[in-house]
Amino acid sequence: MSMSENEHHVAESVAATLSTRLDLDIIAELVKPGSRVLDVGCGDGSLLQLLEVRRQVDGRGVELSQAGVNDCVARGLSVIQGDADRDLIHYMDQSFDYVILSQTIQATRNPKEVLTQLLRIGKRAIVSFPNFGHIAVRASLMFRGRMPVTANLPQPWYDSPNIHFCTIRDFVALAEEIGAKVETAQAINATGQKIAMTMPWSFWNLFGQQAVFVLKR
Repeated sequence: MSMSENEHHVAESVAATLSTRLDLDIIAELVKPGSRVLDVGCGDGSLLQLLEVRRQVDGRGVELSQAGVNDCVARGLSVIQGDADRDLIHYMDQSFDYVILSQTIQATRNPKEVLTQLLRIGKRAIVSFPNFGHIAVRASLMFRGRMPVTANLPQPWYDSPNIHFCTIRDFVALAEEIGAKVETAQAINATGQKIAMTMPWSFWNLFGQQAVFVLKR
């Protein structure tokens, strides 16, 4: 049976998303089919759409920008406008199987409180973020003396939404501080390859360009 025009459009959209956001593919692998999911800072809804297509989730989203909300609605997604720093307190405890924060924690005003709220709302929290400890970032600071501009940190410092950069080791320390357990994690190097779980955090911190963590209480 051939795909409808809408199904074809969705398939093209998902393929385009995966070509530019490797962390989303990893997140989709980590979510169990049929789960209830809240995507915080869901942007244009690319991840929610991917999860609905691939994992048949019952998905909801929260997005700060009106443009992002409009894009999500155009995709047929259930998304409301909201601020991760202010509005998560309105969600009930353990009301979702997964609460996801992809490439957003570094743009929040209070990452510690946001992460605490994620773990209250969801049975598990999935967080992805760019690693400021990556070797290319260190090299830019050491040899150029300037804030880095990379594939995962594309804006110059004065035009970046990121206000709380962190390294993989910083994130692990924060998880420990709030009493969260790392259920699983994955780092991705500059060529898009996964770094083996057997490698120490220090190796991940040096060569992982971005990371995805699954946390639970």
